[in-house]
Amino acid sequence: MKLIFKSLGTVPLRRFLSTVPKPLNPVQEAALEERCILVDQHDQECGFASKRDCHRLVDGKLPLHRAFSVFLFNTKDELLLQQRSSTKITFPDHYTNSCCSHPLYEIEHERKDLEGAKAAACRRLVFELGIPSSQCQPEDLQYITRIRYMSEGDGTWGEHEIDYIFILHKDVALDPNPDEVSTALYIPKSKMNNFLKNLRHPITPWFNLIAQNELTNWWDNLRSLEKVMNHKKIISY
Repeated sequence: MKLIFKSLGTVPLRRFLSTVPKPLNPVQEAALEERCILVDQHDQECGFASKRDCHRLVDGKLPLHRAFSVFLFNTKDELLLQQRSSTKITFPDHYTNSCCSHPLYEIEHERKDLEGAKAAACRRLVFELGIPSSQCQPEDLQYITRIRYMSEGDGTWGEHEIDYIFILHKDVALDPNPDEVSTALYIPKSKMNNFLKNLRHPITPWFNLIAQNELTNWWDNLRSLEKVMNHKKIISY
């Protein structure tokens, strides 16, 4: 797939396919063997399972596992959104926040709760968006809160996560990975509602929840994030 990186107003829109293409993309299929960190409802580590087992519904159930979501704002206070590649196994073609993935059990330092989630976020910012590692160090990430949610997705692949939320507020260089990202664009706050309302593609369930309940407050306080930090409570939806 050809990578598209455009500004608002020239966003490519393609018909959404609700089913995952067959056969599975080999890059994405290989990633299913990576191991996520299983947690209990209090975010205490309790084992591991492959990404495949964490995301494939069995009798409507999914293991609870640890994840992270990064909201990248430039110095104009515009939020970077991405459209997930059509080859993604979970939520292909969906629009979502800047970067989302999981700390991995097999990477020992990524099992260290908050610091592990920050390390994983930096790893994925480099991998998904091509941001130079020098521009996304753990200390650049502001931890905001944790969110627990579950989505049955397309009925085959879904999510059940405790999601660490980070804000990265700086200008960075971008070179998105076409295996992960088909479109990347910055959106100003004044245009976000209309942008989401007029999309021909869906948005991911976690971003939908955050956009409806949390995002405006975070955006309003980008220069005083201590006002919106909630490090103790896990927000459940």
